[in-house]
Amino acid sequence: MSLGVREAAEALLSGEEREPLTDAWPELDVDTAYAIQDEALRLRRARGETVIGVKLGLTSRVMQRRMGIASPLLAWLTDAMVLPAGVPLPSLIHPRAEPELVFVLGDRLAGPGVTAATAMAAVDRVHGGIEIVDSRYRDYRGKLPDAVADNGFSAYFTLGPVGVEPSTVDLSLEAALLEVDGAIVDTATGAAVQGHPAEALALAANTLGARGLALEPGWIVLTGGMTDAVDVRPGSRVAAHFSHLGSITLAGS
Repeated sequence: MSLGVREAAEALLSGEEREPLTDAWPELDVDTAYAIQDEALRLRRARGETVIGVKLGLTSRVMQRRMGIASPLLAWLTDAMVLPAGVPLPSLIHPRAEPELVFVLGDRLAGPGVTAATAMAAVDRVHGGIEIVDSRYRDYRGKLPDAVADNGFSAYFTLGPVGVEPSTVDLSLEAALLEVDGAIVDTATGAAVQGHPAEALALAANTLGARGLALEPGWIVLTGGMTDAVDVRPGSRVAAHFSHLGSITLAGS
C-alpha cells in the first residue's frame, strides 16, 4: 500500500532505512515526489531549520550511470546540513562523499529563461565543497521520483574556506581530487557538471521558476558531484583538493 505525501515525508525524515517508495507506489511521479520533498521541508522548518539554498543532484554522467537515472534533480539545503570542516560526521546509514563546485548568490535569480551567462551574473563567489549524501533507501536503490522525494539523498555539506569571484577562475577546467585515507580515489573537472557548473545553476533557477520560486540572494547552490560518490567508512578521513579553491578535510564518524 502506498503512502500519502505527508506520510512519505515523515517516513523519509525518520532516518531509518527503507525500501524505495516506488516499490509500493509504482505510479509515483516526479511532480508528486517534489510535493513530498516540499512537505519534508515544511516539517524541517517547523522544527527550527532555515532554508539556505538548494543542491543539484545527478548532474554528472558518472553519477547518472551509477544511479541508473538520466535526469538531474533539485533539492533543498537547510542550516542543519552545514558541517564545519574537521568535525566528525554524525552517524548515517550509508554515507558517500563527493566534491562539488559551490555558488553563493549575490542577486536573486528567477526563471524561466535563465541562461548560463545570466546565472553567472548573479553569483557573488564560488567555493569548493564536499557533500555527504546518504540515501534512506537500501543500497541506494530507486528511480528518479524516489531520489527526488528523498531530497536528493542530502545529508551534510562543507564549504571550503577559499571563495573567489567566478570571473577569476575557468570553472570548466577547475579540477578536484577526492582523497580517502590518504589515497586519491577519483578526479574530475567542472566540465563534468553539465559541461559547465553555470549550466547547473541555470537549471536550478529554471526548475524553481516552473514552480513559482526563485533562488534568493545569499543562498548557497551545490552544483552536483564532480566525481563518483565514494563510500565513507566509520573513521575515514575524506579530503577534496581543488586547483584554485583550496582543500577541505572531513573526519569520519
